[in-house]
Amino acid sequence: MITVGLKNQLEQIVTPELTAAHVGSGLAAVFATPMMIALMEHTCSQAVAPLLDEGQSTVGTRVNVSHDAATPVGMTVRCECELMEVDRRRLVFSVKAYDQCGLIGQGIHERFIIDSAKFQAKTDAKMQQMQA
Repeated sequence: MITVGLKNQLEQIVTPELTAAHVGSGLAAVFATPMMIALMEHTCSQAVAPLLDEGQSTVGTRVNVSHDAATPVGMTVRCECELMEVDRRRLVFSVKAYDQCGLIGQGIHERFIIDSAKFQAKTDAKMQQMQA
């Protein structure tokens, strides 16, 4: 059962492929904001994944985070999440990211529980509409 207070954490070593210069979000060779957000989303999705019914998944629908400190290549980033609200299929997480020197980012991330097959079919229908 998915309940408020559920927590998870994941770690990632910053590689050159995860830098702002590489992903195009800036010119600096530091952990890119989009990659920090991706780690936050992954941490949240993995927190609930084992608790979902067969055929279900979650999708991110909202991200409101600050990226407060730069992290160089070679450092490890740790992301922590805590489920703060459950409203039927809507899940709201508090997220924080740290490097070995301290907090680098924090905020809120929202996900929705979906039926994977229905979601994919609805998405695929958009392409069929475009081709018609």
